[in-house]
Amino acid sequence: MSSDTRFFRYLALLSHTGLIIWITLWQFTFTKAHTYSPIFIALFYILPLLLPYWGILKGKPYTHAWANFVVLFYLIHGCTVAYAVPAERWYAVVEIILCTGMFVGCSAFARKRGRELGLGLKKLKEEMKEEKARFEQNQQ
Repeated sequence: MSSDTRFFRYLALLSHTGLIIWITLWQFTFTKAHTYSPIFIALFYILPLLLPYWGILKGKPYTHAWANFVVLFYLIHGCTVAYAVPAERWYAVVEIILCTGMFVGCSAFARKRGRELGLGLKKLKEEMKEEKARFEQNQQ
């Protein structure tokens, strides 16, 4: 693994771990008034972050790629809270920073590591050429 690929892997891992810790602290320690039950908070705020965590710990490029879909929920949450809840604005800013770090780290690692392992997608031109050859072979 090259050094820049390793850097993005650690950026993703540290940001993801930090986001799990930060959301847990924010929802269970820093917030005084809870409008939801602790079970709902755990299921809705913490569980989605735990789903891709094992794959990110293992350094799997595919998991890093789809973890970006999960982190977008937290980015939207952070932006919404930063705009709508002035009392929790700084908590949201930390969440946005961690989400950005995780998104950049996961995206770059998935791309770089996927290329190192030869997992890239074929170009459409090449795919069409192979499909045409298969079709013509089946016609004979």
